[in-house]
Amino acid sequence: MKSLKFKLYQHKRNRHLKRMINATGVIYNHCIALHKRYYRMWGKHLNCAKLQSHIAKLRKRNQFWQTVGSQAVQDICQRIEKAYQLFFKHNNKGVRPPGFKKVKKYKSFTLKQAGYKFLGGNRVKIGSRVYQFWKSREIEGTVKTLTVKRTPLGELFMVVVVDVRVSVSEREGGKLETKFTTGKIAGFDFGLKTFLACSDGTKIESPQFFKQSLNAIRKASSHHSKKLKSSANRERARKNLVRKYEDISNRRRDWFWKLAHELTDKFDVLCFETLNLKGMQRLWGRKISDACFGEFLEILEWVARKKDKLVVFIDQWYPSSKTCSNCEHTLEKIDLSIREWRCPSCQTVNGRDENAARNIQMVGASSIGLGDVRLATPAIAV
Repeated sequence: MKSLKFKLYQHKRNRHLKRMINATGVIYNHCIALHKRYYRMWGKHLNCAKLQSHIAKLRKRNQFWQTVGSQAVQDICQRIEKAYQLFFKHNNKGVRPPGFKKVKKYKSFTLKQAGYKFLGGNRVKIGSRVYQFWKSREIEGTVKTLTVKRTPLGELFMVVVVDVRVSVSEREGGKLETKFTTGKIAGFDFGLKTFLACSDGTKIESPQFFKQSLNAIRKASSHHSKKLKSSANRERARKNLVRKYEDISNRRRDWFWKLAHELTDKFDVLCFETLNLKGMQRLWGRKISDACFGEFLEILEWVARKKDKLVVFIDQWYPSSKTCSNCEHTLEKIDLSIREWRCPSCQTVNGRDENAARNIQMVGASSIGLGDVRLATPAIAV
C-alpha cells in the first residue's frame, strides 16, 4: 500500500466538501452518543452492524446527512468500532474510549469503493461535483480509498491510498533483500543538542525549529488571545498562528526527508536504539516534541524500504552509554550530566554519544548476523 497526498484547487465549490466534512462530524458525534446511551441502558457494547443499519435509516429522513456518501458513513462506524476494541483490549493501560469532537475541528471523511471517480488529468469527481487538484505525481496502482482532509487553515487535501505491485524482494519470504551498494553499517544515538551521533564520529546538530520560531509563536499567540471571541479579527489571528506552526512543521519535515536520503545513500544498514518516547516526553517535554524522533524514524524506514536498505532497532534496555565500546566493561551508573568518562578497565576515554553509537552499531550488526560481536542482552531495569 502507498499513500499519495494532493492539494485541491481553491474554488467556491469547495464549500460543498467542507459541508460534507461538517456533516461527517455530526454523524460521528451522534454515533458516539448512541454508543454511550446503549451502554447505559443495556450494559453492552453496540454492534457495528446494528449501528450502520440504524444510521442508514436516519439518513433517509435527514437531508443534511445525505450529503455524506454511504461509504463515508460506514467508515465512521468501523473507525469507532476499532477505537472501542482498542479501548477494551488496553483498558488498564491508559487508553481512553472515543469521545465527542467539535464539528468545526472535524478533519476528514473517507470513501472506499464508491462515491468518487478519477476523470483523467487533474480532475476527480467526488459525489456529483468535479474538483481539480495539483497532480504532483502520477497515480499508479489500484486506488483503494480516497480521503478528503481539511487543515486548520481551511485548505483541502486529497489522500489516495493505492495498492502497488509487490517487488520480487518483498515477495520472497516476506522480507526485503538489502542491496549492499556502499558496504557500510552505522549505529546512531539520539540526543537533544546533537540530533544524531554516528558511530563513524560524525555528528548532526539538532536544528530546533520550534525554538528558533518561539518568539514569533508567542507574539502570534498573544495577538490571538487578545481578540474578541467569534470576531473576524480573532479568526485572522488564529489563521496567522496556525501558519506559524505549519511553517515549523514543514521545515522540520523537509529536513527529515533530506537527512533520511543522505543517510540511506551513505550506509546500507542503519542501527538505532528503541526509544521510550512517552517517558522522554515526561522528562524533557518541549525539547522532545521539537526533535520529533518518532516522525524521523517513520520517514527513515520508508526511505530505507524504498531503497532496499535495512533499519535495525536494538533492545531498549541495552546499556549503550554505560558500556565501553573498547573492552565491554559496563559501569553501574552514569549521570546524564557526564558527557565523557574514562573506562576503569582499559583507561579509554569515551564520549558518551559516540560510545553509545559504536555500541549500537556492534549490537545491531550482531542481531542480523553481520560480524562476530556481542549479542544484545537486555539490562535489568532499576
